[in-house]
Amino acid sequence: MNALLEVSGLKVAYGGINAVRGIDLNVGDGEMVALIGANGAGKTTTLKAICGMLHHGGKVHYRGEDVSTLLSYQLVERGLALVPEGRGVFGRLTVHENLEMGAYTHKNRAAVLADLDRTYSLFPRLAERRRQTAGTLSGGEQQMLAIGRALMSRPKLLLLDEPSMGLAPMMVEKIFSTVRTISQEGVTVLLVEQNAKLALGASHRGYVMESGLINLADSARALLDNPQVRQAYLGE
Repeated sequence: MNALLEVSGLKVAYGGINAVRGIDLNVGDGEMVALIGANGAGKTTTLKAICGMLHHGGKVHYRGEDVSTLLSYQLVERGLALVPEGRGVFGRLTVHENLEMGAYTHKNRAAVLADLDRTYSLFPRLAERRRQTAGTLSGGEQQMLAIGRALMSRPKLLLLDEPSMGLAPMMVEKIFSTVRTISQEGVTVLLVEQNAKLALGASHRGYVMESGLINLADSARALLDNPQVRQAYLGE
């Protein structure tokens, strides 16, 4: 399988603290890959570095191009989108306006309208609330909106940071069901998620990150069966 994303020797330091200490990972075209680990392991920092939001050492190759020094908006234009931890919706804008913000790189109005229809079909609840301001939505609805907004940029690679955080179990299942649909339709996904069982259950492969390093990498099935992973992350 061709690698859509290749990260090598990635390092990120905050004021003398080495948050990410030289990691390698790759995501194949069409794959869904989970990056799991405890709080503070460096998972979110890794995603932000890949997206051009943090200065970093090492190399990031995306679609065969060295994008290590590109800015975030340049990566969005190339088909890489991040759904951030905490959702980051524009609270005073409506659902519809938030989604249109996600399509700011696209000038073809007919295509944008088609993408809006597609997003509303993926998230019918957003269609029901399209004129509602995003700040008045529930946490789960805001997560749907954050994912929908990212999809409006027509990503080839979608980075998801903690999509289940703070959500009720029923809403988590709805979110992950939609993420699986997105993956099955050809969008490559790199998923950061504290719920290791849920993340690995939805993914092809996984990486386990600890203290800024990747200490395990395997198929999702093998990681679910790994005694070390089961004890540390699955509560077994």
